[in-house]
Amino acid sequence: MSSTPKRIVVIGAGAWGTAVAIHCAAGTAHTTLLCRSEASAQALRLADENTVYLPTLRLPSAMHISADPAVLHGADIAFIVTPVAGLAAALKLAQAQGTKAAVWLCKGLDAVTGLLPHELAVSMQLTMPTGVLSGPSFAKEVAQGLPSALTVASTDATVSASVQTALHHGAMRVYTSSDVIGVEVGGAIKNVIALACGICDGLDLGLNARAALITRGLAETTRFATALGAKTETLMGLTGVGDLVLTCTGSLSRNRNYGLLLAQGKAPANIEAELGHVAEGARCVAAVAKRAQSLGVEMPITQAVAGIVGGTLAPKAALQAMLLRDARAE
Repeated sequence: MSSTPKRIVVIGAGAWGTAVAIHCAAGTAHTTLLCRSEASAQALRLADENTVYLPTLRLPSAMHISADPAVLHGADIAFIVTPVAGLAAALKLAQAQGTKAAVWLCKGLDAVTGLLPHELAVSMQLTMPTGVLSGPSFAKEVAQGLPSALTVASTDATVSASVQTALHHGAMRVYTSSDVIGVEVGGAIKNVIALACGICDGLDLGLNARAALITRGLAETTRFATALGAKTETLMGLTGVGDLVLTCTGSLSRNRNYGLLLAQGKAPANIEAELGHVAEGARCVAAVAKRAQSLGVEMPITQAVAGIVGGTLAPKAALQAMLLRDARAE
């Protein structure tokens, strides 16, 4: 595949998918946003904006909108911007249409298998090269053209170069990495720690407590990632500490807002419907906790959040349990 992509398809017309398509369309590649249904595609065309996920932000005329999977045929890159639960279906679709490379932007572990996205892709025995794009980025700000920085990771250097060429323009900087595991783990577990920070803020525990959660959350993330073979330095970069800080503190954070509602005593079953979008941390925290246990990795914050989301532990009881943990060296 060429390192200068001519055709890009973004699969998934939620907030992040729409934002990525808007940014891609400002570059040199022919960009198509692939919607789930013709009704959804038609709604975007008629409104000239994504009224559900990114209201008031005008869609560029250079961005094409379709519901026909055939637009993937021969595309240079398919950016898969679905929840982790939709990744396998999107990869299967892209491969069937002869897409030259697929890069996912979802962050989490598969809730059923406990696999990271790249492990799921390997299990599918794909013939096209793949990669992951991650980093501290709220969809609304990317769509508005505000400065942001992301990292693309792949074991295929051509994929990374192609993504970098497609996205490194305007106010966005894109860095490359070969550490797929580190990039994926950073993106997955920061959502879990953001849930904890939302609970912390919702209980009015203060800024000191939030800073402690972020710091100890980074320690948990690093232990988990390195146990799987990731590089420690990856967790110190954009997809580790950068994304962690943003998601744990930003008002646009889906997972932090989910945690705020948990602190109010709202049932997990009702929170996602109230927020109107997926909080990947809540969907994958049980899988993270289970996999950490199988790896022999200690993750007390993650275990506490898993209990709260699972309904077996109250937020205040989780706090008390954390405070009663034995003193130790950092």
